[in-house]
Amino acid sequence: MNAASGTSQRILSGMRPTGRLHLGHYHGVLKNWVELQHRHECFFFVADWHALTTEYDNSQIIANNVHEMVVDWLACGINPGSARMFIQSKVPEHAELHLLLSMITPLSWLERVPTYKDQQEKLKEKDLATYGFLGYPLLQSADILIYRATGVPVGEDQVVHVELTREVARRFNHIYGTEPGFEEKAEAAARKMGKKAGKLYQKLRTAYQEQGDTEALETARALLEDQQNLTLADRERLFGYLEGGGRIILPEPQALLTPASKMPGLDGNKMSKSYGNTISLRDEPEAVEKKLRTMPTDTNRVRRTDPGDPKRCPVWQLHEVYTNEEVRGWVQEGCTSAGIGCLDCKQPVVDAVLAELAPIRERALEYERNPGEVRSIIAEGNEAARTQARETLAEVRRAIGLEYS
Repeated sequence: MNAASGTSQRILSGMRPTGRLHLGHYHGVLKNWVELQHRHECFFFVADWHALTTEYDNSQIIANNVHEMVVDWLACGINPGSARMFIQSKVPEHAELHLLLSMITPLSWLERVPTYKDQQEKLKEKDLATYGFLGYPLLQSADILIYRATGVPVGEDQVVHVELTREVARRFNHIYGTEPGFEEKAEAAARKMGKKAGKLYQKLRTAYQEQGDTEALETARALLEDQQNLTLADRERLFGYLEGGGRIILPEPQALLTPASKMPGLDGNKMSKSYGNTISLRDEPEAVEKKLRTMPTDTNRVRRTDPGDPKRCPVWQLHEVYTNEEVRGWVQEGCTSAGIGCLDCKQPVVDAVLAELAPIRERALEYERNPGEVRSIIAEGNEAARTQARETLAEVRRAIGLEYS
């Protein structure tokens, strides 16, 4: 499944708070979020607990990083009227679901997550032999499942985390989704849909279970989502009955593959703060222009009269992001024939980057001047997210048997 799917879904995505964002974040994540918020129900969160898994000994920086990052989200066009923006630690239900899921998740599932050893190798200077670091993929699963998200936009390297979440949800539903009199309760729930909708549900269920008609399965799921007179428990039963199992308490999410970011850094490598090759979304225009004008170019062009090869030049990668075919043709001809200099080549990129950043920087300055508005937006998002999280957790606790009179 990809992020361009036309069916409305509930989307969950988050970012660790690293402070002010750069063009790599914008092209790799935020532009996609802006599009998704207009087509789907979106929950976007600041993963401050995840930041603690590697920054537990430097936690003083997190609060400021959270604020700066949210300002950039808003400046890039994330609309609090279209998407719920919130802070992970302000919704403690994430932590409780994480705890409950940890009771059923085999240790081997966490140890086999590729990023576990990869990150330990990359961050050798940090002591990551902690339970929090081992368990962070399960916390990610809780982040997704607490909202019953159906879609999670990720790059290819993060698909494994969504697969883990699917396995955890499947195991939870298998252990706790079976209840006495399940079929009778499901049939009673179907009757609550009304005669016409109930008959259609049964027809679609038969088509899926007897003929393997996946289109019928998706149509039936959409039908259930539209039913306003069903309780959450009845809807869960009907989802499970549809697929021939028990109650679907925690739906299995799908990975929405997002295109890899094509935004290179100033040195041609991936744009990253750790490489010192970034352009911040709020850099002053003069700073942006200076960074671009002093970018390294093809090392074979020692003198203005030396011909070059655009494919050997980091600036060409920026042309592939920012300029059209006509401009790139001009660059190709001018560079290989030494008809233009490197500063000439860079100018269209300078103009395009400044034009892209101008409205973002302007909106960010407005939010910088009104920190109270930012806090208010987040507070509202926290409460909206927590309402949904409480609902899910109540069902989870009931399914496990943690309700006491």
